[in-house]
Amino acid sequence: MHQKRQRPTTGRITINDVAERSGVSIKTVSRVLNNEPSVRPSTRARVEAAVRALDYSPNPSARGLAGTQSRMIGLIYDNPSPNYLFRTITGVLEACNGAGYALSLQAPNPDEPDLAESVTRFVSQSRVDGLLLIPPVGDVVAVLDALEAIGLPYARVSPLDGRPGLGVSVDDRHASAQVVAHLTGLGHRRIGFISGHPEHGATQSRLEGYRLGLLRKDLDFERELVVGGRFDLESGRRAGAYFLDMENPPTAIFASNDEMAAGLLQVALERGWRIPEQLSIAGFDDTPLSRTLWPPLTTVHQPIRHMALRATELLLENLAENLHENLDIHGHAGSKRLGSRVEVFDAPLVERATTAPPPD
Repeated sequence: MHQKRQRPTTGRITINDVAERSGVSIKTVSRVLNNEPSVRPSTRARVEAAVRALDYSPNPSARGLAGTQSRMIGLIYDNPSPNYLFRTITGVLEACNGAGYALSLQAPNPDEPDLAESVTRFVSQSRVDGLLLIPPVGDVVAVLDALEAIGLPYARVSPLDGRPGLGVSVDDRHASAQVVAHLTGLGHRRIGFISGHPEHGATQSRLEGYRLGLLRKDLDFERELVVGGRFDLESGRRAGAYFLDMENPPTAIFASNDEMAAGLLQVALERGWRIPEQLSIAGFDDTPLSRTLWPPLTTVHQPIRHMALRATELLLENLAENLHENLDIHGHAGSKRLGSRVEVFDAPLVERATTAPPPD
């Protein structure tokens, strides 16, 4: 006979614990808690036994939607560039302040092996009413499954997949192809590319846009002209050293964010290269950094602050709608709880002083 597991003195039993004890997925636990019919009786019995053994109670923020909201939302982030994070927080706070909400920030513990568990623990401890997820956390399927299982509303910035939900994005693929079109229009044929953080959804999309831009001009995709970065200045410097040390270096380099472009620019200037006369450089994001560099950086304008503001507004609108919904006995709402709407923002090219025709 199983002994009843005692509730820990620190921390709170989560839906992950129920799933682990019953040997099923978080989604299955959620279906049982919501009394959905598509669960085998034996599975339902196993989950219900785990709920009783662990003395599990649903997420307190879900119960709060019945009328005692915490009026706080959480922002989960992991490894963004400082500029990106600052502009994101600025947009989120603007929306929160206008609606009378507070903001709680959380960066997952790098020593935590289970990101979904880390996020659900934060939700339980902070009692947030909803979450805003930015890359790369917003692309982690286990995190999204866990949030949907406990019925917590969330919105994502720049989601990679086509999963239904609330969010905002730009067309990274199209925007990157436009950068390549700009460079080829100036006459460049050998164009280097610095890709971003491997876990960031935009990394693959921007690489695809680079390849598409080359294809449209019948230019070959050369693997040696693509270097992996991490969306930070230091990886831009390393990539710059790699390109400039080549026997036949590119005449233009497209870095998939402004910080890496800044690192590339530093290395080029330190080595005596004239920008843009000897080397054209383009970035992505149009951060304040892009305007303070010398020469000012040609880049793609990604309205990060406005995107974060709008994503937060979508989340807050969803929370307001949920106030009028009835919750079941487990504290979970009906199928409309999470909502589904993704708004796409324009990301135009901003031509400044770091791009010009290639040297003769």
